[in-house]
Amino acid sequence: MSPIPRFQPHHGPAILESGFRPFFLAGAIYAALAVLIWLPFYYGELTLATTLVPRDWHVHEMLYGYLPAVITGFLFTAIPNWTGRMPIQGWPLLGLVLVWLAGRFVMAFSADTGWLAALLIDASFLALVAAVVAREIITGRKWNNLPVVVLLTLLLAGNVGFHLEAHLNGVADVSIRLGIAVVILLIGMIGGRIIPSFTRNWLVRENPGRLPAPFGRFDMAVVAASAVSLLLWVALKDGVVVGSVLGIAGVLHLVRLGRWAGHRTGKERLVLVLHVGYLFVPLGFLLTAAAAFGAIAPSAGAHAWMVGAAGIMTLAVMTRASLGHTGQQLTASLTTQTIYALAVVAVLARICAAIHPAWSVGLLHLAAFAWAAAFLGFATSFAPLLAGYRKRPTAAPAARPGV
Repeated sequence: MSPIPRFQPHHGPAILESGFRPFFLAGAIYAALAVLIWLPFYYGELTLATTLVPRDWHVHEMLYGYLPAVITGFLFTAIPNWTGRMPIQGWPLLGLVLVWLAGRFVMAFSADTGWLAALLIDASFLALVAAVVAREIITGRKWNNLPVVVLLTLLLAGNVGFHLEAHLNGVADVSIRLGIAVVILLIGMIGGRIIPSFTRNWLVRENPGRLPAPFGRFDMAVVAASAVSLLLWVALKDGVVVGSVLGIAGVLHLVRLGRWAGHRTGKERLVLVLHVGYLFVPLGFLLTAAAAFGAIAPSAGAHAWMVGAAGIMTLAVMTRASLGHTGQQLTASLTTQTIYALAVVAVLARICAAIHPAWSVGLLHLAAFAWAAAFLGFATSFAPLLAGYRKRPTAAPAARPGV
């Protein structure tokens, strides 16, 4: 059988050669800058011409700004592997980047542009990405990947709902929980495939012995239980039933993580960090369950999910994909390990700030600066790779999971 082509020569700027290049770089820079802007905005030391209150601007730009950029970079790089189709490159890719940048601009100046114009421009990015992903998956007949399109559509719905809630009620609420739920389900689905796959590949080569359990019925049950518990959380927010099902889902994710033999990957931080990032998925469930029972502040679980699971997992995927797709050795340098450590400091400080309000000011600053240092560290150290050329074959073997 002939190999399935998954790459075509690109003669324009290198950064437009593949989706991971512009979106990982722009997403990382924005993740850092948005937090550095938010801190003085939150304390009244800086003013933005936005219709959103400081908390909502921060939440929106993390949940519906930086994360969709990184998710798009990942999907546009992984989908050619899934489908055997050519990647999005060149002018179409640049167009999507400009739409994303326009969204960030109108969210900062929505008081001048008007909330409706901000909604239409900002939401158009996820609408375009969902349409492109749907086209690629349907044309490639990879029906098992259609749930990704469903989740992207739900993320789009959450973004639209965020704008409507903020305009009609003054603050967003349900749309925040919906967006977080979608992100956690994406991590549960995609992470549940790539983490054991990458772990297995490394262990077979470097540390033979116990291998991670492959994706199977137990994993599908965990994802289904997560979806049910998150749906209840989005709809009801708290209560005994919500807290109970969230707690059960958290325990199931802990069992799932334990099946992946992450403790055997300590010699390679590029693999270990995937397990560390995923650890904050069950931790987020358990902390959110505690909040549903009224034991702690809801922000503890939300930040375990968003700063911990989403933040560390995006850094883990961005570093690995950037190295792999630019022909570098798949190992974490000292700089990369420092980036991971800063991200862990950020999430632990942010969770502690929610649990111990008396220390919140210092811990919020520590979390913000550690987060910004991690993502700016990625941007500065990986920019030469993301903007540089690499010789690529015009054909490759049959599709394989992940990126």
